[in-house]
Amino acid sequence: MKHNYLNNIPLDEAKRIFYNHLKEAGFGCRTETVNVGDACGRIIRNAAYAHICSPHYNASAMDGIAVDSRITFGASEKTPVTLKPGEYTVVDTGDPLPDRCDAVIMVEDLIEAGEDKLQIISAVYPWQNVRQVGEDICMGDMIAPSGTELTPSLCGALLAGGITEIEVIKKPLVGIIPTGDEIVAPTSSPRKGDIIEFNSTVFKGMLEGFNADSKVYPITPDKKELIKTAVETALSECDIVLISAGSSAGRDDYTSEIISSLGTVLVHGIAIKPGKPAVLGEAKNKPVIGIPGYPVSAIVIMDEIASDIVSMYYGRERTKGETVKAVLSKKIVSSLKYTEYIRVSLGRIGGKISASPLARGAGVITSFTKADGVLLVSQDCEGIEAGEEVEIRLNRPLSEIENTLIITGSHDPLIDEAADFLAKKGEEFRICSTHVGSMGAIYAVRDGLAHMGGIHLLDTQTGEYNKSYIEKYIPSGSAVAVRGVGRVQGLMVKKGNPLGIKEFADIKNARYVNRQRGAGTRILCDYLLEKSGISPDEINGYSNEEFTHTAVAALIAAGNADAGLGIYSAAKMYDLDFIPVCNEIYEFLIDKEYLDNPMVQAFLEVLYSDEFKSRLNEMGGYTEG
Repeated sequence: MKHNYLNNIPLDEAKRIFYNHLKEAGFGCRTETVNVGDACGRIIRNAAYAHICSPHYNASAMDGIAVDSRITFGASEKTPVTLKPGEYTVVDTGDPLPDRCDAVIMVEDLIEAGEDKLQIISAVYPWQNVRQVGEDICMGDMIAPSGTELTPSLCGALLAGGITEIEVIKKPLVGIIPTGDEIVAPTSSPRKGDIIEFNSTVFKGMLEGFNADSKVYPITPDKKELIKTAVETALSECDIVLISAGSSAGRDDYTSEIISSLGTVLVHGIAIKPGKPAVLGEAKNKPVIGIPGYPVSAIVIMDEIASDIVSMYYGRERTKGETVKAVLSKKIVSSLKYTEYIRVSLGRIGGKISASPLARGAGVITSFTKADGVLLVSQDCEGIEAGEEVEIRLNRPLSEIENTLIITGSHDPLIDEAADFLAKKGEEFRICSTHVGSMGAIYAVRDGLAHMGGIHLLDTQTGEYNKSYIEKYIPSGSAVAVRGVGRVQGLMVKKGNPLGIKEFADIKNARYVNRQRGAGTRILCDYLLEKSGISPDEINGYSNEEFTHTAVAALIAAGNADAGLGIYSAAKMYDLDFIPVCNEIYEFLIDKEYLDNPMVQAFLEVLYSDEFKSRLNEMGGYTEG
């Protein structure tokens, strides 16, 4: 008998036809709200923003005593300082820092001096051994963008950020319809001619691995109307329908005809062996797949097609465990006491994969949620130099690493917002952003460690932004600055402005919180200090450095500082008063080699879109660059 198939096309082409049709039909996810404690492994529908800071109070990071750091100044082995009862408070790790205290002395650094007196031979600086408000997470920070799978560490981060319930994508329900006159339920004593139905058990197990639920329907005999009724029932109850057996071209193979009567047959016959007789169709905007009855063929189709359909439902790609060789971007110093697990972010820049170590603090849970992989540093290794090749255990598939846009430099929440817009659009790449300051962006782009970087560097001689710095540090002209946004920079102060700060020079009378060296905001601060005739030594808190605008805002809102330079959107997020200082230009520095990169172009397209401009207007403090 001649077997006639609707198609006999390559696998990739079959997938393209099938998936494009499903996208046009609107195939996608349903959602539900669950407790974060029960959400591990689920995928969030929308971006998650922290409701509170973590820590939400100033917490002791060590067992010891809490003190006002000023009373320890001058302590040394020759001139020990004696602390009397009332000058210190005994604290354990995690205890709230008492009022009027700003540091903790570790218990092992204390010397008993009798009558509850304690001696120290080394001074502590402000906020030493203290986990300040927002050290890990700042209120309003995006903890995860749309479409993120909730790992155990990410669930912890959500709870730490005050999120107890989250909208997640409901697991797809896949209906499995076994068909055939000769098919029987599993038994230890089948009759001659009986074929034990075990494909549905295989499918069910594979679907669980794909993060899908399944419903196995009763075995349906090879009767067209009975199979059609079973498919109609499954379509009314499930998100995806699998018809097992009956997909070939034999006398009782009705799958293609039934799908056609209920919807559309897109592919019947794929140029692969085994698995050729598969049928790919759609009915009621849902995928219907006719899977060959031979088990090896069935498994091939499940792995090649069904897994991708479940991933499409979630709006993401299926992940697989891999390892990869990468070049370390920054030197790692390690202790000989331990085997260390260093979390890293990864991305391909040119011909190499770059691995950038993330924060290593035990309390920084976000370093795990952002990690693309883990580098194991053995116990007999004191460290690894920058530029060395290392092996990384991947948390994400290599294909995702390859499709990563690396943005570094000056912090601005708009990068996270743009990443979320791209995720909602279904872009197949992700954004990895790190906050290393504007000068860090110039070095990274120059040295081939990032595709692009945010910069806002003021030339204090000309009043121009960025141009002179690019010409000085990248004289080859291999990188250019492209239009970003205008931003309002100013002083963030407590609501009601209790110190009556009116201009930048007034920070002389306040506790200041600064940005890190190399940050454009730090350069602006130094310029304004010089312009006001104020020495950095006169500023209480000049050396108190943070890496983001939201971190500065969080400390001011918590009362750890009185003022700090930042952008208006951060002040608005924390309900702080804002004294404008200047309007600045925030641009993106891009290596010319990557100007036409599809990921770069997609990012810029979002940045310049009317929809994104509306979002920036909601955040406040932005103008067109």
